[in-house]
Amino acid sequence: MSGTASERSEQAVRDFRAGLSCAQAVFTAFADLDRETALRVASGLGGGMARMGRTCGAVTGGILALGLRHGAGVADSEEAKLRLYERVRGFIAAFEARHGSSECRALLGFDISTPEGMSRIRKQNLIATRCTEFVRTAVELLEEAG
Repeated sequence: MSGTASERSEQAVRDFRAGLSCAQAVFTAFADLDRETALRVASGLGGGMARMGRTCGAVTGGILALGLRHGAGVADSEEAKLRLYERVRGFIAAFEARHGSSECRALLGFDISTPEGMSRIRKQNLIATRCTEFVRTAVELLEEAG
């Protein structure tokens, strides 16, 4: 996807609000794949990886995007892999600096993996409010990182 950082961020937010998972919305904003393939690749990562409340899908979608843009292939050196790891660590650290965590449970304040937690998340409209902000942050950080 091309466009300015703001356009990319807003498209990711629109996609998230339209029903894509956080990981799908972030990843497809950067994937140079056909949209259907990008959606499939990121489809298991929403809700903190399969709605288990672990690493936020906006973060894992961002890690996928970093891998596509800067990842090491089979023939690449160990140095290339280490450079990618440094970018990923920097991305996660910047996300955590803004939001205090990269873990879904901590970000939402409830355990998305339980019916009780999901009920409270829905009742407080946290997916529409907090998760939208996480998607926006991830795209902005990826744009800043280049």
